Amino acid sequence: MLDKNSHIPIYIQIEEILKQRIYLEEYGIDESIPSERELSIQFGVSRMTVRQAINTLVNSGLLYREKGRGTYVANPKLEQPLMGLTSFTEDMRARGMEPSSKILRFEKIVPPFDIASDLLLEKDEEVFFVVRIRNANDKPMAIERTYIPVKLYPELDEKKIMGSLYALIEAKFHQKIGNAIQQMEAAIVAKDDCRYLQISPTAPVLIIKRISYLSDGIPFELVRSTYRADRYKFISEIKR
Repeated sequence: MLDKNSHIPIYIQIEEILKQRIYLEEYGIDESIPSERELSIQFGVSRMTVRQAINTLVNSGLLYREKGRGTYVANPKLEQPLMGLTSFTEDMRARGMEPSSKILRFEKIVPPFDIASDLLLEKDEEVFFVVRIRNANDKPMAIERTYIPVKLYPELDEKKIMGSLYALIEAKFHQKIGNAIQQMEAAIVAKDDCRYLQISPTAPVLIIKRISYLSDGIPFELVRSTYRADRYKFISEIKR
């Protein structure tokens, strides 16, 4: 119940009530919540106050809007610890989810200079360029653009790349993976990616660039991933 005499702003109280309803599954995942008009009548407040509460929940990822249809309960964001080096496939299976991929592009190319430099390639050395949609339980989570030196794995083909590249390298090629360097930034989704990720053209995304190395220090992969910001978040433990 709202306490209109409380020092806590009304919109924050409404936000907490809606959160509780979501956590208690009164509103199920991908189900619509009552309209602003219905909630304003229910709480006895203005639609503007209700809208302020809903906006906060949308921005935090608990709700999402579909233009012309309403506001819905979002899937909980997957947490990715910033420790340990795992592939997307390994990570999803560890969470009890079924990973899958859809390959949009697989070809040999001479990479741009910055990619070649990161992979320590000589001029005109080729890479396999792979573009994949990465799904969890058949829902798109990310789009990956991967560059793999052809000289390291000349027999690589589209079929072999369908699963985990890391598992393939360790089990098939008997190589030990050492470490990776990763950087992240926030961005607005690129025009070509929004339809693959099934998000709006102005939706926020997480851009992650990772260079992975074998145990002898040779870089074997550079991947640029675009993650849906409404379904993924990264966490880290920081110790003094």
